[in-house]
Amino acid sequence: LTIDGPSGSGKGTISRRVASELGWHYLDSGALYRAIGVAAGWADLDLADPAALVRCAFDTRIGFEERSVEGRPGTELRVLVNGLDATDELRTETAGAAASAIAAVAEVRSALKDRQRAFRRGPGLVADGRDMGTVIFPDARWKVFLTASPEERAERRYKQLKDKGVSVTLDDLLREILARDARDANRAVAPLRPAEDAVHIDTTGLGIDAVVERVLALVRPA
Repeated sequence: LTIDGPSGSGKGTISRRVASELGWHYLDSGALYRAIGVAAGWADLDLADPAALVRCAFDTRIGFEERSVEGRPGTELRVLVNGLDATDELRTETAGAAASAIAAVAEVRSALKDRQRAFRRGPGLVADGRDMGTVIFPDARWKVFLTASPEERAERRYKQLKDKGVSVTLDDLLREILARDARDANRAVAPLRPAEDAVHIDTTGLGIDAVVERVLALVRPA
């Protein structure tokens, strides 16, 4: 099952919930690009240097582990970059902007393609991203494309960041989302677009449970 869509459409939250409900594996493809962006930042690489970014994509060790986090109940899926827990850093706007820039480099996307496809294993996989149904898993049995209005996506991100104590403005977030949408949709390689056979779901005004149920109904119809 592939779930694609723009930033803030809810694909990460929905994908994790659906994977949990089905007992399937989960791939957050965006985390891979964010991890490369974080590693590039640690190495003080120039995001305008494709050769350096390709080397970074090949050299960076990225892992996913369920770990307990102090002060939080249960366990969380944590992202390790070169052995270090970089999960919180990956969620920053800086990492997101770096990921968007890096994702536009054809050689980097090629370097990560096999790594993403290696996640496909039984009993099933829920893969979320921007080109999961069009490039990485074009033969996926089920494909979903989530959308939401830019204003609602900015509002969601605003609430997430405020809850974490991050100082942001709604106007700035809306501008960033519109700019990222333009970059993702207009890049030469694997632009953001729905697969021809994808089911479109507009999440504007919908709660998480309602969207999860609609996706699950595709995979296991009554």
